[in-house]
This record gives sequence, C-alpha cells and structure tokens, in this order.
Amino acid sequence: MRLIYFLLVSIFLTGVAWAQDTSEAQEPERASTGGATTLEDILARQRGEKVDNSYRSENTGQGNAEGLLGQLGTRGVASDSDVYRALRYGSADVTVSSKGPAASVLIQDGGMWWLNFRTGPLREYGSYIIAGMAAIILLFFLIRGKIRIDGEKTGRTVLRFNGFERFGHWLFAGSFLILGITGLLTLYGRDFLMPIFGKEGFATIAQGCKWLHNNLAWAFMIGLVIVTINWISHNIPNRVDLKWLAAGGGLFTKGSHPPAKKFNAGQKIIFWSCILLGISISLSGLSLLFPFEMPLFAKTFSVANATGLPQLLGLDLPTQMSPQEEMQYAQVWHVMVAYIFIAIIIAHIYLGSVGMEGAFDAMGTGEVEEQWAREHHSLWLEEVQEKEAGKAAASPAE
Repeated sequence: MRLIYFLLVSIFLTGVAWAQDTSEAQEPERASTGGATTLEDILARQRGEKVDNSYRSENTGQGNAEGLLGQLGTRGVASDSDVYRALRYGSADVTVSSKGPAASVLIQDGGMWWLNFRTGPLREYGSYIIAGMAAIILLFFLIRGKIRIDGEKTGRTVLRFNGFERFGHWLFAGSFLILGITGLLTLYGRDFLMPIFGKEGFATIAQGCKWLHNNLAWAFMIGLVIVTINWISHNIPNRVDLKWLAAGGGLFTKGSHPPAKKFNAGQKIIFWSCILLGISISLSGLSLLFPFEMPLFAKTFSVANATGLPQLLGLDLPTQMSPQEEMQYAQVWHVMVAYIFIAIIIAHIYLGSVGMEGAFDAMGTGEVEEQWAREHHSLWLEEVQEKEAGKAAASPAE
C-alpha cells in the first residue's frame, strides 16, 4: 500500500510539474526579447492562429501620451519602434499639412486582413457560387431541355410590357451586365489578364473598367428606381403564388402550367432579390464613391452590437474605423452581394432567353404569343382580355 501511495503521489507531482512547464512554455518569453515579438508569435502567425498584439499596441513609449511628446524630433523620448507602433495602432499625435479626412492615418493596421480575404476566401467562394449556378443551369437544360409552347400557336399577340417598362428593364439589366463584367475583370484581372496583355496593357484595361464601373453605377440606380416603380404593385405575394410554387411552376414537368398573374412566384422572387440586392449594392457602391461622406459600417455595427446578437455569436464588431477601414468593409460587402446578384441574374437570363420559348419576346418587342401567355400567365391574360372586351363594348358602334 505504501508503494502504491508513493506511486500515486509521484504521478500527481509529475503531472503538476509538466502542466506548469507546458503553461510556461505556452506563455511568450517577453523578457528575453525586451517585450518584442517572440519566436512563438511568429510561428503562431505562420500557423494562422490569432495573436494578441496588445504587447505592441500598449508598448509605445513612456506612459504612451507623455512618452510620445516630441517623438518626431531628433531628440524625441520615444524610440523608432515606439513611434512606428504608435502610428500603426493610432495612438500617435500626428500633425500633417494636408487636411484630408484620412491624411493623419499614416499606417493602416487593418489592411492585411482585407487583402488576404479579398484575394483568398472572397474570390474562392464567390467563384464557387457563380460556377455552381452555371452547373445547375447546365444540368437543368440537359434534363428538362428548352421549355416549349405546348399548345397550338394562335398567331395573335398580346402586349405584355410597354416601351417605358422595357426601357427601365434594359437600363437596369444592361448597366448591371457591364458593372458585373468590369467588376470581375478588376477582381481577377491581375491573375488572368496581366500575363496576356502585360502590365501596361492591363493597367489600361483596369483604368477603363474603373471608369465604366464608377459612371454606369448611376444608370444602374436609375434603372432600379424605374423597375421598382413600374412593377412593385404586381409583385405583392398572394395565394396564387403558393399554388405555383407547389407545382414547381411547371418547370420540371412538361404540360404542367399552374395559373399566374402578370408575374408568377418565381419572377417575384427574382424581382424582390433584384430590389433588395440592388439597394444594398448601391449603398455600398455610394460609400466607395464617397468614402468620407457616406461611412456605413461603423454605424451599422454599433446598432448591431446594441442588439446583443453579435455577442451571442462570439463577435465584437468594431464601431470606430478609419476611412480606409470603412472602404475595406464596403468593398468586401459590395463584392459579396455582387456574387449572389450575378448568380441570380444568370438563372434569370437563361429562363428569359434560350431556356423558354417565347419568353424573350416580352422584353424584345413587348408582344407575346397569346398561347404563351395562356400557358404561363393565364390569370393575367384573362384580365387583359376582359379589359379589351370592356373597351370594345364601351366604344360606339359604327
């Protein structure tokens, strides 16, 4: 029993000593480097782990404010390292001749996460979204094929969209296509265009993309307003939409044509997606065009933190940002929304052109085949025919 007791005590003391040694090994030996970065800090960053930078941000001289007095002079009391740390973490007393909003930000510490995220996960998962939608469309086409008009064509047409409706649609859609292409060229151009056209050639392309993107944004926003005014009353959800969704819109079964009004449930989903995403991407775009006049995210994060939801998710959203940080968040959000927007529009373009017979005529000439209208928007066709019959009855006989 004494032997067993001795072994247990030895194991316990050995475990305590090992845990203490491990704990001490995990703690950075700041004293050995004079409070500077340790090898463990460097290795942790290389492993992608989060490193506490408080030993840097709080080590900027004698009492920080007092220690930084005269820091830019030849006999300043702060060392060069103290000065750079103070500039990096925004605690330096900086005076510049330029009076711009961001002129006093000499080192922007948050730039690296943005660059790494923009060129890494943002592009990677965004590419998956677009490629995934393209794959779904291809698979749908291979299985379902082109959606044809099942009944016999009448040779008569019905006015579906007037000239102003088509103008608003094409202004919105055309500007979006150019914005999407120029945005993708800007995001991926260095990897794919620079090897082909060289640095100077790509610089010219990038400058042209920037000019088009900045200026066609106004056409996009005007088109968004026109589309909203024209069609918002026709896109209010109703019970007919539930029946349409239950039948899958007839997209997956030949000869199935659930009733619908001017816009079916699928088109309403596209409409509201375009409106909501259009508003969001316009706001972030305006914030990028006017970064010092329209900061969005510090205020948004402040409101979000007040709800307590970010804290439940383990997040602490920043509420104090430099103009550069505001632009970084705006740019990331702008691109995230754009990826989703592009994927939705790819599906819309397919169904509105090669995917469905007679669909393009609605936005091409504005006139659609009567049988097409009967199969895809039967309730709307009945309303149109009733109005025409009422006008004919009201007109005087000749």
